[in-house]
Amino acid sequence: MFQPNMFESHHLLDMSHKTTESELDMLRDDDYESKSGTDIMEASGDDQDPTQRPNKKKRYHRHTQHQIQELENFFKECPHPDDKQRKALGRRLTLEPLQVKFWFQNKRTQMKAQHERHENSQLRNENEKLRMENIRYKEALTNASCPNCGGPAAIGEMSFDEQHLRVENARLREEIDRISGIAAKYVGKPLLAHPNFSHNGPPRSLDLPITNFTTQSGMVDEMFGTNNLLRPVSGPSEADKPVIIELAVAAMEELVRMAMSGEPLWIRSSDDNSSDSLNDEEYFKTFPRGIGPKQLGFKSEASKESTVVIMNHINIVEILMDVNQWSNVFCGIVSRAMTLEVLSTGVAGNYNGALQVMTAEYQVPSPLVPTREYYFVRYCKQHPDGTWAVVDVSLDNLHPSTISRSRRRPSGCIIQELPNGYSKVTWVEHVEVDDRAVHDIYRLLVNSGLAFGARRWVATLERQCERLASVMANNIPAGDIGVITTIEGRKSMLKLSERMVLSFCSGVGASTTHTWTTLSGSGADDVRVMTRKSVDDPGRPPGIVLSAATSFWIPIPPKQVFDFLRDENSRNEWDILSNSGVVQEMAHIANGRDPGNCVSLLRVNSANSSQGNMLILQESSCDSTGSYVIYAPVDISAMDVVLGGGDPDYVALLPSGFAILPDRPGKHEGGSRIVEVGNGGSLLTVAFQILVDSVPTAKLSLGSVAIVNSLIKCTVEKIKAAVAPENA
Repeated sequence: MFQPNMFESHHLLDMSHKTTESELDMLRDDDYESKSGTDIMEASGDDQDPTQRPNKKKRYHRHTQHQIQELENFFKECPHPDDKQRKALGRRLTLEPLQVKFWFQNKRTQMKAQHERHENSQLRNENEKLRMENIRYKEALTNASCPNCGGPAAIGEMSFDEQHLRVENARLREEIDRISGIAAKYVGKPLLAHPNFSHNGPPRSLDLPITNFTTQSGMVDEMFGTNNLLRPVSGPSEADKPVIIELAVAAMEELVRMAMSGEPLWIRSSDDNSSDSLNDEEYFKTFPRGIGPKQLGFKSEASKESTVVIMNHINIVEILMDVNQWSNVFCGIVSRAMTLEVLSTGVAGNYNGALQVMTAEYQVPSPLVPTREYYFVRYCKQHPDGTWAVVDVSLDNLHPSTISRSRRRPSGCIIQELPNGYSKVTWVEHVEVDDRAVHDIYRLLVNSGLAFGARRWVATLERQCERLASVMANNIPAGDIGVITTIEGRKSMLKLSERMVLSFCSGVGASTTHTWTTLSGSGADDVRVMTRKSVDDPGRPPGIVLSAATSFWIPIPPKQVFDFLRDENSRNEWDILSNSGVVQEMAHIANGRDPGNCVSLLRVNSANSSQGNMLILQESSCDSTGSYVIYAPVDISAMDVVLGGGDPDYVALLPSGFAILPDRPGKHEGGSRIVEVGNGGSLLTVAFQILVDSVPTAKLSLGSVAIVNSLIKCTVEKIKAAVAPENA
């Protein structure tokens, strides 16, 4: 359990609790091994007196030469003595077992540091060799001459040498990053390597030299350029690690109790569509020592939800503990994620006891809802009954200078194995946030818990488990139709569609990695735009990509909007690119129990014969918390390769699409009239990506912005006219 001033003390738990002490010992082993020799001090037995005054100076024991020699000899045979061996050695050398334990810890740390210094020296020598070799290549390129005429060599004639130089440069950068990493960990110097973000994040936005184009947000050239990093947070210091370990163990205990508790801690909602709500008074009575009081201006959000998914419990644990898998599976929620440091990898070859310090950004698919950034520790544990638990808890209080608009109290899930490869997952989300920047039309959704709560996590997991089961199928199910004739072709098309969905989700929200520019007014349905530069990305056409998005409320149930947008027969009612042509489904892959969960390949037979035929890859998915219709035009020859089982990574895609979320009961003031939001309506986000120039170094023209703005507004009007003509 936590103390109220837990971040000022390392004694946070009652260590008489046997289970807690064993967990701490298991996790601390790795932590102590990573300390430098000067960080671990050997204290006399008197230093362990609990009545000793905190400011009293510690006394140190200096071993005799004989004791040191005996300890050295024993260390050569057994560097990790157990309790029995330490006691026997202590009796023989007239030392306390604790003194023996500290000596061996110091010795192991010293040996490790010597090994790292030796390796560091070798790497520096290798780095110097690579640098000198690099210089020689540069000189060779500079002084190269044509063998026929003796003049300067043309660029084309140096292609082989240039390629060799590029390879050497790449090797050199890897070595520099490796050396910098070792220096940062063991010498205390700053890390030069760039953070390793999950690959599903958007590329760096482009700073555009645009002038004379004023919006409410200011000049466009001031708004389009952004950074590509999460809120900068460094990894934990050595002094923080014991606190983090104890915090994680206590958070695990709280998560398990919250997941297994019912009333009065959780109040069951009378509405079957709502999650259980937390009784705050009962919570603080049950967990009085938590992570401290709620911060000023923050509000609490807590929810609990259970579901059964078609996935082995071990596979679920692996997804949660691998940052790339986790951010990909939950790409609709996790816009970016990064592991800062792994404090423990677990024991016995699995994730039992794994401990990681992470940072992540959570989103709603709309630029009108600010993302939530968290700096937290994730702890995984297998309990004696065979269930697994993964818990997160914020570490912001370790860095009080860090400004945060959200923090996670113990949150996570309990995973129970069921027969036939199924698992029961119980999810608890408990956060405190400042959500005052949420746009009014999304406020009811956020307050209901559907935006960031437990139900959205379990619904996403359930849908993704069904999709993964479809990907792993070793036959072509009866629900699949069309031109797909092989298992390899089916898997390649699903893989291509997965990348399309990841790309769409990473760019539709209000992530801190990019800044949307509002083109008009300040209403909900204003178009917001941003630019990206694509260079040397085989999965994206080269040039300048303009992204545009808008969100608005529509008084039509989400299911009706979803069915209209995904149906190829109604596509020409809203899709300007189809040019009123006939749309035909050439291939259909079912990847879920709901008929709306599928991947389709569509052919557009345009009425304009000069345009020829066009193929569109589309994935539609829905669950109880929202739905997506995501699509991208694809090259016919490239799709022939994919359908034949070829590598889909080199098919260029620019996905566009729709995110459809349900609203919640309540009323919203909309201008001079009352707009009924919450009576079964939908919150619809429309997002386009368009290649406006195939030259990455080009400047964005005002005409391109105007065309995209007109395109997205025309699409919105067509959708409203088709599904809600009385509100159009």
